[in-house]
Amino acid sequence: MSVLQILVLILAIVLIAFISWWFFGKHDTGAVSATMVGGHQQVEIKVDGGYSPETVVLKQGVPAQLIFNRLDKSNCLDEVVFPDQGIDEKLPAEAVKKIPFNTDQAGEYSYACGMNMFHGKVIVK
Repeated sequence: MSVLQILVLILAIVLIAFISWWFFGKHDTGAVSATMVGGHQQVEIKVDGGYSPETVVLKQGVPAQLIFNRLDKSNCLDEVVFPDQGIDEKLPAEAVKKIPFNTDQAGEYSYACGMNMFHGKVIVK
């Protein structure tokens, strides 16, 4: 085996490891609590190659609004789905979409893009 073949093999292994980490690894950015604005709580979630922050914390019983700011033009992120809340909303490209969120029940509520590739979580305490 030549030196060039060994380098190509090493590069291929590194590339496969990176792709696996990117798509299947945990990328926890930490939880962010909502801020109070008037009589409701709100948090902005940036949609750009995923969701940032990925985890949002809301207070139970206080009206809430999630503000999705979609910067990514890819088709995968043009929709956000909260299966447990019955929410399925289109997110217009390069625009802000405000989505009311029911905080009556405490719990963890997962959400994902329309293709179920990118995920986030809302925690109601």
